[in-house]
Amino acid sequence: MHVSHLSLADFRSYARVEVPLDPGVTAFVGPNGQGKTNLVEAVGYLATLGSHRVSSDAPLVRMGAERAIVRAAVVQGERQQLVELELNPGKANRARINRSSQVRPRDVLGIVRTVLFAPEDLALVKGDPGERRRFLDELITARSPRMAGVRSDYDRVLKQRNTLLKSAALARRHGGRQMDLSTLDVWDQHLARVGAELLAQRLDLIATLQPLADKAYEQLAPGGGPLSMEYRGSAGDRMAVASTREELYGLLTEALGAARKNEIERGVTLVGPHRDDLLLKLGQLPAKGYASHGESWSYALALRLASYDLLRGEGNEPVLVLDDVFAELDSRRRERLAELVAPGEQVLVTAAVDDDVPGVLSGARFAVSEGAAEKVSS
Repeated sequence: MHVSHLSLADFRSYARVEVPLDPGVTAFVGPNGQGKTNLVEAVGYLATLGSHRVSSDAPLVRMGAERAIVRAAVVQGERQQLVELELNPGKANRARINRSSQVRPRDVLGIVRTVLFAPEDLALVKGDPGERRRFLDELITARSPRMAGVRSDYDRVLKQRNTLLKSAALARRHGGRQMDLSTLDVWDQHLARVGAELLAQRLDLIATLQPLADKAYEQLAPGGGPLSMEYRGSAGDRMAVASTREELYGLLTEALGAARKNEIERGVTLVGPHRDDLLLKLGQLPAKGYASHGESWSYALALRLASYDLLRGEGNEPVLVLDDVFAELDSRRRERLAELVAPGEQVLVTAAVDDDVPGVLSGARFAVSEGAAEKVSS
């Protein structure tokens, strides 16, 4: 799979830009702040319906504009599709596939698949649990686009349940009449049912990803492993070894019941996939807090390489995006990473100067400056 054309209107710094793309390596080169990352960010948005840089859509719309358009022609084998997203901050986004307007934004998921390497990836190892949950859930959705609906359902149920708990907590704190919490049992069932589906997918992903990540780490830092991953669930340690969705449902239901008193006091849901973490270990120690800066970088890169190998092995090779990564790496890791990704069907690279792009990644070059991207070589 590859993107053959990218078109942006009022996206970030671009009033309008048309970027023809070919398979192989394409590098966007230009000083910082000129818009090269905006181009690959747009490709990533089509794949995930989100940005790797910001948590909301508002910053993606050019200042003074009401909406932004991201459009791409995507080639997979003999098939070509045109996919378009219209970003409307504060309103519902719109989507089109092959000019049809009768689709939801999440219906475009799976048409474009990306694996993105960025400086922000260091947070996978050093950051908060939310970073690792997002990594798992985005990869789950890339493997199975229907999981976007499951994630949306879980967020909706969680929001409703938290609203009920918050109201109960406020009533208790202000000495008001005790609320009827009989509906909480219903929300517990909904949360446990949808949460069990999400947990099952996460646990399956970790089991599949583990050997791939360990292999990738050995390629990047020979002799530096082994690497391992352990799921830490808010519903208890038994969750990591549960073999069926029904078992997970039972464990979540049990944990929600045990936490109810504390949840009512605090006014928030304390059990569920939204509270879990992925423990990343290097040798016998947690990578967070113990791994060096270089080891942390290698770990983060290994997770991305493993994601790429996983998706490619399942039949639809993703676009590889390397956003200003090479400037962050020492020469040894830079060359190893470049050699590993060079054979990709389509590799998009951003760099401040040409020298930041390793020689093995030869291909098309675009000069990016002041809201324009001009092809200078191919």
